[in-house]
Amino acid sequence: MGQGQKGFKDKKGSKRRDDSPPPEDGDKCRVCRFPLLVALLQLLLGVAVTAMAFLTLAISPSLLARETPHWAGIILCLVSILGFILYCINYQPDERSSLQFIVKLLYFILCTTGLVISVLVVAFAGHHHSQTSSLICEQEGGDCMCVLDQDDPIARTFIYEDVSDCESVTGTLPFYFLIQIMLNLAQALVCAVGTFIMWKHRYQVFFSGLQISSPSTQKWQKV
Repeated sequence: MGQGQKGFKDKKGSKRRDDSPPPEDGDKCRVCRFPLLVALLQLLLGVAVTAMAFLTLAISPSLLARETPHWAGIILCLVSILGFILYCINYQPDERSSLQFIVKLLYFILCTTGLVISVLVVAFAGHHHSQTSSLICEQEGGDCMCVLDQDDPIARTFIYEDVSDCESVTGTLPFYFLIQIMLNLAQALVCAVGTFIMWKHRYQVFFSGLQISSPSTQKWQKV
């Protein structure tokens, strides 16, 4: 009878222990917290945005920095490199490593910054695409003189230096701006995903493994 009761208690105890949530897989959590795919996408998009910006700059050296946003691509490349570093750092629970905490904080801040910068670039590129699509240009020597309205005597004149053919301003340049819009939209989306993953890991509710027993119910303490 004693052995039967003991066996019943063991079964009951093991059943109670089985109700607890299984421990998280360290490797799986590491991939979730430091997604390799996000860092790879950030690197590829950063290189693409930078390359497209220099192609745009090749049309005319007089283009402004907001028209050739190579700086946005370079920043995203730095973010991706930081993501690779974060992926390679040995994971320790509860952020007990100061290096791990600092890199995670920097990655979160830079992802947020990359998101804001990408949205700004989309706004600039959209404005310039609309503007260059409406330009009326004439070749004058080695420069291209453009206006929005030929009938307006006080209309603003846009001068594109070292342009051999105005077709590159009225045709190629708007196409490049359209590509910049698409690339930076994708870049903003990837940065938003990286920011969300870091925020969710830091503030999501999870089971701590501590159990509070009561006569009627059993509750899991959440932290």
